[in-house]
Parts: sequence; structure tokens; C-alpha cells
Amino acid sequence: MNYKQCAKQLLTHENILIVTHRNPDGDTVGSAAALCSALKRAGRTAWLYPNPQIEGKQLDYCGRYFAPEGFVPKYVVSTDVAEETLFPKGFEGKVDLCIDHHATNRGFAAESLVRPEKASCAEIILELIQNMNTSLTKGEATLLYIGLSTDTGCFQYANANAAAFRAAAEMLRCGADSQEVNRRFFRKVSLARLKLESLIYGSLRFYRGGEIAVACVTREMLEKAGVSEEDLDDLASLAGRAEGSELSLTIREQEDGTSKVSVRSSDKVSSRAICEVFGGGGHERASGCTIYGDAEKAREMLLNVIDEVWK
Repeated sequence: MNYKQCAKQLLTHENILIVTHRNPDGDTVGSAAALCSALKRAGRTAWLYPNPQIEGKQLDYCGRYFAPEGFVPKYVVSTDVAEETLFPKGFEGKVDLCIDHHATNRGFAAESLVRPEKASCAEIILELIQNMNTSLTKGEATLLYIGLSTDTGCFQYANANAAAFRAAAEMLRCGADSQEVNRRFFRKVSLARLKLESLIYGSLRFYRGGEIAVACVTREMLEKAGVSEEDLDDLASLAGRAEGSELSLTIREQEDGTSKVSVRSSDKVSSRAICEVFGGGGHERASGCTIYGDAEKAREMLLNVIDEVWK
């Protein structure tokens, strides 16, 4: 679908439910909430699926859009969800429309608006709202700025291209509160997060003369630090801060016995190629996957795959 077709499709439906992904980040939450707000302004009944993992500062921005108890959707939309395994806990049913920016999107929805050239899903929602023949409100602009800034690492990642900066400029023009977002999402962290970071930095391991950095985040470390789900935002950026690192792996143990893997890389190797071996995907420089087993087992499996992918 193109933007005009997607906008028209959305405006012809009622009782719309918007779904974010498991382990929600600022992009899935900000995109979903901004779209929900715009649909409400257009006279549609729209709500967010109450993802139980949304908490803290994310909840402050989107909690007002959570679907009330008993709401029965007639049309379901997902934002920033690349595959069905990423649906949040408790969500069941099919998705009518998927809005996403991942090149590895599985095409699970009846219809899709996928733009892999975009740095964030928020940029897609920006253009979609504009194609509804309306401009952004200040609140919507702030929500989209959350999505764009968090998915570009506050415009530090390789995906922060000219188009991303133009989108950010449009959000600011419409009143996005960038100073408050930057303060809450990038400059301030909890004491528990600081403790977890110290544990991660203290246990980093390096391979290939420092070109590969690996952070294993065990359940024991999470419990020792006393972190909440919100404290786990952007852990993937920590390992790659080491000078000389070209590829970083962040392996976080889950309660169900699996390990969530985040891979970040320079242009020397494809993060996506590594994760696709394990059924995951994402972008060339930032991808993820899930491996069954603890962090140590996942580390060994990943290093073996890296030896094949990155000769």
C-alpha cells in the first residue's frame, strides 16, 4: 500500500485496535499512540492494546490511549512489528494492517505499509497522518519524536540519515517537546540501571583483538541490580562503545529460558545476516533474534555463526 491508500483505508474503519510489540521501545509506543490520537481527531474510535510491558515514562505518554475493558475491535493495526512472534503478551487474533520499517517484515497482515528505507516507524506514521489531510498536534509530534529519536539513538546511529533529520525538523516545527524527551529518555536513568550498567561493563568479553564485544546479561545480574522492564531500554548500545569494536552482541536471558540477542555492527559485517541464521532479522547494522538457552550457550552459538558470516 502507499500512504494515500493506507490513510483512506484507516478512515473507513471503526473500532480500531493498535498493537505494539513485545519488549516495547519508544518507536512502537510513540508510533502507535500518535496514530491513535490522529484517528480519534478524525472521528474514529481507536485504542491501543494495553501491552503489559509498557510502564514508566512510556506509560506516561501513551497510557491515556489504552483500550478500556470490554472493547471489541473490528480492525487491528500493528506498528513497528516485524513478525507474529513479537506480539505482546495476551494478544491473540489476526492483524488487518501492518505498518513497519523492517526489511525482514514477514508479511503476516492482510495488508501492509512497509518502508524499510525509513530509520523508524515514526517517520511512516508522520507521513500517514499528513495524508489524512491533517497536520500534527503538539502531542502527536512529541510522540513521534520519541519514536524517531529512540530508534536512531538520539541521532547517533548509522540510520540517522538526511530523511530522518528532515522528519525531526517537521516534528519540531509542529511543537515536539524535544528537550523534555531528550532529558527523560537519554540523559536520566534510575540508580538500578546504573548498577546494571556497571555489572555489564565489568563482564564484557572481547574477541578478534577487540573487534567483537559481547555483553551477557544474566537473570542473576538483573535481580542483583533490581531493574524494571523500563530500565532495560537500549542495553544494546553499551557493548559497542568500546573503541575498536566493529560488532557487538548483547545477550539478555529471559524468564522462559531463552536469550534475547541484539546485534549492532559497522559496515564490515551484516547484523541481519547473523540474526537470520537464528530466525531473527532487522536492519543491516542493527538486528535481533531469540536463541533457546542461557546466555553462555547463546554466546558460543553466535560466535560460531559469526566465523561463517564474517570471514
